[in-house]
Amino acid sequence: MRAKGVDAVIIPGTDPHQSEYVSDYWKFRDWVSGFTGSNGTAVVTLNAASLWTDSRYFLQAEIELEGSGFELQDVEFRGDMAVLMQWLAKELREDDTLAIDGRLFSLMDANRLEQMCGENGFLLATDFYPDETIWDNRPEMPRNEAFVHDVEYAGEDVESKLTRTMEKVEAAGAESILITALDEIAWLLNMRSSDVDFTPVAIAYLYLSDKDRVIFTDDELNKEVRKHLDSYNVRIKGYGEIEKFLNKRNVNTTIMLDPYKVSDTLGQALECDKVYGSSPVEALKAIKNEVQIDGFRHAMERDGAALVRLFKWIEETAPSGTINELDVWERGKMERAKSDLYRGDSFEMIAGYREHGAIVHYTANAQSASTLQGGGLLLVDSGAQYLDGTTDITRTVTLGNPTEQEKHDFTLVLKGHLALSRAKFPVGTTGVQLDALARMPLWQESMTYGHGTGHGMGHFLGCHEGPHSIRTNLNPVALEPGMVTSNEPGLYKAGEYGIRTENILLVVEGKKTEAFGDFLEFETLTLFPYDTRLIDLSMLSAEEIKQVNDYHQMVLERLLPYLNEEEAAWLQNKCASI
Repeated sequence: MRAKGVDAVIIPGTDPHQSEYVSDYWKFRDWVSGFTGSNGTAVVTLNAASLWTDSRYFLQAEIELEGSGFELQDVEFRGDMAVLMQWLAKELREDDTLAIDGRLFSLMDANRLEQMCGENGFLLATDFYPDETIWDNRPEMPRNEAFVHDVEYAGEDVESKLTRTMEKVEAAGAESILITALDEIAWLLNMRSSDVDFTPVAIAYLYLSDKDRVIFTDDELNKEVRKHLDSYNVRIKGYGEIEKFLNKRNVNTTIMLDPYKVSDTLGQALECDKVYGSSPVEALKAIKNEVQIDGFRHAMERDGAALVRLFKWIEETAPSGTINELDVWERGKMERAKSDLYRGDSFEMIAGYREHGAIVHYTANAQSASTLQGGGLLLVDSGAQYLDGTTDITRTVTLGNPTEQEKHDFTLVLKGHLALSRAKFPVGTTGVQLDALARMPLWQESMTYGHGTGHGMGHFLGCHEGPHSIRTNLNPVALEPGMVTSNEPGLYKAGEYGIRTENILLVVEGKKTEAFGDFLEFETLTLFPYDTRLIDLSMLSAEEIKQVNDYHQMVLERLLPYLNEEEAAWLQNKCASI
């Protein structure tokens, strides 16, 4: 920083594609600070170092930042640059230089920083790349082998997707579009890879127009993939050629850019007219087709059977004190891998025993992993990638002798979970309008949770995807039939335990009325029982008891064909009527 005349630098935890989860090559923030959460941004000045994250990671950040020289800022941070800008405005002086790596900042965020610097008399440099000089033993940029995601699972061919996308682009007044989001490129081209842990994507850019289709990637493309791309007239260029390509675009053309996803560096490389707007691919991708929906249902059945074997093993083995939190993840991977369509986990399993369950996104390691015993609560949040669907489920179970307080808290969370899953709502409803259903039982006792209630989910893609969500933050995107969302209220008591109950829901058409319009509702896709030993029946209504029993009956019917006699007996006991 001193050598370059830089007074402050912002180091985000993302990559040039604004990804939530990134390859090791781009984890410079992790290397600098020691913080490994999926959301967090660091700022280093010549005199101080700070890090911002959201409430999911507060406890984790306190542990990981200890002794690092970084101060954790306890302000809720979900990527809103306003929080950082307020801090920087106080820390910097007139004529100071704020630096960023423009490849890692969206056009929108870079523009906001430029405005802030102008208002305060600071200078903004967008070409500061300290990772290239000080990061020793930096991991290599991944260049893994890509593969075709067959239309048998995708349910729509590439030509149809490209045509629908270009119709949206032209309707917006543009002739071409630059797509930088990795999951959007994977979906559009029915192509997958393994460049990012847990998300089957290739690191790439995609340029589309009526006359040209170009993918920029250094991934290994075998004959099948090349033939696949060629059949849709998609040309292949190297990943590093993107800026040169954009520089040569005809100044008389108009290109569509998503200012929240396209990097400042690439945006500045274009001298042609630009149309700014949300990428149409995100909205198209969010509506699952019938093939994908059927795939989700089958994937959930195989996943549920794997979880029966996992939790049966935990229940039988934990009292001996011979397994720990890491063993739970390894066993889970082993059980899921018995499916031929399994392609790895969809995120790093969260197996939090006792107080570790209160760390919302806890990740066990060799030093921290707790040994399971015959008592206490165990929270397991896990998921898998299958060729026909992605899964994400959280269950909290007792390992013996639950306390009345544990049962009370578990039932509060369950009541909110049940309320959301049985909701019926008019067309046009957004997630923020439903969020309170899941929180109300906790709110009634002056408790809540800091994370969202529901996130969208990709099909053999990212475990988290937009544009819809269910959370307290205002999101104007309405829920539509074919959208998939999680339902995961929770409660976390630091130093004691954490409770979260999560199913994946599908938005489906409900009742149509002449007087009040059309309604929507949810179909529950996830198949695994709740731990009835933790339910305080006195807190449930007759409707809620029936809802639990009906769900467990469905779980039984759908999972029994996948189980042997011993596993079936275990599941029947867990699904017994309450």
